[in-house]
Amino acid sequence: MNVVIACGGTGGHLFPGLAVAEVLWAHGHEVLVFISEKEIDSLAVAGHPEFRFEKLPTVALPSPFSPAILAFVRRFNGSLALCRAIYRKFNPQVVLGMGGFTSTAPVLAGRMRGSATFIHESNAVPGKANRYTARFVRAVLLGFKECAAFFPRAKTEWTGTPIRSTLRRIDRDEALVRLGLRPELPTLLVMGGSQGASGINQAMIKALPALQGTPLQIIHLTGSRDARLLEDNYRRENIPAFVAAFHHAMEEVYSAADFAVARSGAASLAEIAAFELPSILIPYPYAAGDHQTRNGEVFAQAKAALLLKESELIEDSLGKKIQQLLSEPETLRSMAESAAKLAPKNAAELVVETMERYTQPDDAIAA
Repeated sequence: MNVVIACGGTGGHLFPGLAVAEVLWAHGHEVLVFISEKEIDSLAVAGHPEFRFEKLPTVALPSPFSPAILAFVRRFNGSLALCRAIYRKFNPQVVLGMGGFTSTAPVLAGRMRGSATFIHESNAVPGKANRYTARFVRAVLLGFKECAAFFPRAKTEWTGTPIRSTLRRIDRDEALVRLGLRPELPTLLVMGGSQGASGINQAMIKALPALQGTPLQIIHLTGSRDARLLEDNYRRENIPAFVAAFHHAMEEVYSAADFAVARSGAASLAEIAAFELPSILIPYPYAAGDHQTRNGEVFAQAKAALLLKESELIEDSLGKKIQQLLSEPETLRSMAESAAKLAPKNAAELVVETMERYTQPDDAIAA
């Protein structure tokens, strides 16, 4: 089949979309991927010459009472017209939108053409774009089972959220050596998503005095603004740490870690679950619809994570939670087992197989 994937705008949409594209290609399908005009999208797709990429303008929905609504309508209509023109040559049988209003125009253009259309919702609470686009699709594919209740009129399928094919576990000791850390020490991974997280960074600075002398080493991905600040603080408190703004070989840090402190974005949680990491989750408090809190609640209710609100990060409260987990190895083991159950390890395959199943002729299904 000819398949379109619209996944531009954020890493949470882009990387799962590319993971699906890789499986589609392996299944023998032709793939066209819509990305946004952001530089991060272009950098991320540079390693995929096998796919055709087209850029669409990023379309964010403003308040209906904002003057910006006119610009939104104009850009959306421009995206829709561009998609329809591209489809006349590519002739897609299937269109998959990974969320955000950048993916709505490709899905709507596919529906107008008679293509089989699908959306994937990674979060436990869907965004406005997917709530709207769901009326035009054959099925909504879900990262969280709990999200099905938000689509009462649509067919839903739980597939989990796809992760990059490069994210495969390597030997823990080898990963630690690559990062300049010691295999005999427990290792904490701290990360705040692709943009870093100043709230988590500041909480870790406050936690360090309480962790002084604790047998622990830390991998801290800070984002671009705070790397030097964190390096200085780890050095002052004499706590061994690998500190970087970003780390592109994420399979190294996930394989090296014994547990994590992280935001609760859907893509990060899918990766944490795939690597069976216990976690302390600190939702981004300004996420749309507070969806990160709901994502984190699913993990906390499954006893795979502890959930802390950023407003609760006073003094050394995070340090005490880290020490608590370090002192309870049985709890960490149980949390790891629970995390492993929250996400299928073959989510990208499940997405592709589900789309193939929905687009098979009735006689092929009967056979």
